[in-house]
Amino acid sequence: MTGFRVPRLPLDALRPAAFGADPSGERMARIRRSPHFAGGVFVNPPGPERTPSTRSMLAYLPTYFRKEERALRAPAHPVPVHPTTVADLAGPVVSGLRLTWMGHSSVLAEIDGHRVLFDPVWSERCSPFAFAGPRRLHPVPIPLAETGRVDAVVISHDHYDHLDMPTVRALARTGTEFVVPLGVGAHLEHWGIPAGQITELDWHETTFVGELTLTATPARHFCGRALRNTQHTLWASWVVAGPKHRVFHSGDTGYFPGFAGIGERYGPFDATMIQIGAYSEFWPDIHMEPEEGLRAHLDLQGSAAAERGVLLPIHWGTFNLAPHPWDEPAERTVTAARRAGVRYAVPRPGRPFEPAAGLEPDEWWRAVAAESPRDRAVGRTPASSARLDLAAER
Repeated sequence: MTGFRVPRLPLDALRPAAFGADPSGERMARIRRSPHFAGGVFVNPPGPERTPSTRSMLAYLPTYFRKEERALRAPAHPVPVHPTTVADLAGPVVSGLRLTWMGHSSVLAEIDGHRVLFDPVWSERCSPFAFAGPRRLHPVPIPLAETGRVDAVVISHDHYDHLDMPTVRALARTGTEFVVPLGVGAHLEHWGIPAGQITELDWHETTFVGELTLTATPARHFCGRALRNTQHTLWASWVVAGPKHRVFHSGDTGYFPGFAGIGERYGPFDATMIQIGAYSEFWPDIHMEPEEGLRAHLDLQGSAAAERGVLLPIHWGTFNLAPHPWDEPAERTVTAARRAGVRYAVPRPGRPFEPAAGLEPDEWWRAVAAESPRDRAVGRTPASSARLDLAAER
């Protein structure tokens, strides 16, 4: 009698599809030719190294799980998502440039008659699994199918809160073009997206979509989706320029001196979408704090900073990814921008606005933020506490 043998499955068969695929073949050969690839990995642009020690990383864990601080990392009440996004997007773009922050780093930019969607994440979780991982703190403002025609989808890097497999697959069915950093195309092709819909760029390389010029620019971050991180996909910030308007999307990045060079070469910008959330002293090189985000905006704009470009803070409010309070990125950004005399907009998720007209101040996050122990001790609400703190800083 012969025993039954369980067939051995290759490791790739056990790998979740959302992990994507490692670059290979001609794609990997192109990566090796990149001036930003050294020692078998992509490397960051020059800048101060502030990587924390192992001891400080161990100190992070009790901070993250401390009960009172954990409560502050999420809103205490429902986030007020803009209720008429679909109708508003159906209206004309009077100035030629309109931005709609969908939450986190997802932004729809309508620029000179074209529509570009940055880092779209419509899933409930930013994770390879539907049952685990950081969950949305507010619903998406608009169903993906109702965003309308999109000419290009731009991806900054391959982390789950920026590259979402279900969202990408749904958008691919519309025939839109994907513009991504080097190596990221391997993930997209693994998910069934035709090579003809994918354009991969190294830093300072450019492609064209209609009348738009899309350029990958440097950022200070890292990459990886699977347990084994090969560092074989690039991360980038992005410049999108039309005949009359131009915008900048930072992706994820630590602050570095290269922002000024990007501004000199491609700016100034009508709007900058700058990462100001999910920061920590435990990873200072890969995410900017709000004041650093404002500094990056000023560097990008050069002498035109105060009179032209609008700062749109991104990468906050949607997923709980860091130990800081949920509303802190918005508060610190608004304080820093007011001090510097910089135009800014902090819209509710799904609220379209035109940078030329600006956006009326709406400190909506204060009404839904959790109350801190300090506020409870003195009988202050989050909103009154924030107003008093801002007044004291002026």
